[in-house]
Amino acid sequence: MAELSTIARPYAEALFESVRDDARGLEYWSGVMSLLAQVSGMPDVLEAMADPRLSDAQRTGLLTGLVPQELPAQAANLVALVVENGRVQALPQVAEQFELLRNQLEGTALARITSAYPLDDAQVAALLQGLERKFGLKLKSQVTVDPELIGGVRVAVGDHVLDTSVQARLAALRDTLAA
Repeated sequence: MAELSTIARPYAEALFESVRDDARGLEYWSGVMSLLAQVSGMPDVLEAMADPRLSDAQRTGLLTGLVPQELPAQAANLVALVVENGRVQALPQVAEQFELLRNQLEGTALARITSAYPLDDAQVAALLQGLERKFGLKLKSQVTVDPELIGGVRVAVGDHVLDTSVQARLAALRDTLAA
């Protein structure tokens, strides 16, 4: 089976083109896609979508009914299309691809910051300021805490990873000593 990102890309591109000039804005659509990704990523929902006793219309109604807000026509059409094509499991990737397209249009990117300890807003802002200079992009942050890093941070911006964690330094030291 093809990778989900490969399957998701045409759906995301089609949705993006249809809502690009929507008066509600791309931030609204990112929220809609985030909701769809959360609902469609639930194991119980995926199990229900695979039930052969349900028709496509029932699957579509079930999935759209689980979203806590009224879906716009374009989103409802997307849900019906992925249900019809048996691609519900790709909806989280569609949302991710949609966000990448939005970031590309806005000249921004997502900085996934993983820290050994919780960071306050001032620390995140200072880190983002330095990263924005380095990458030449306006960055949005997503901060998570991973105590296994021991200390420092790991930042992923697109395909670029900057790892200044103690864990990475210890691994590099181990590799140097083993060589």
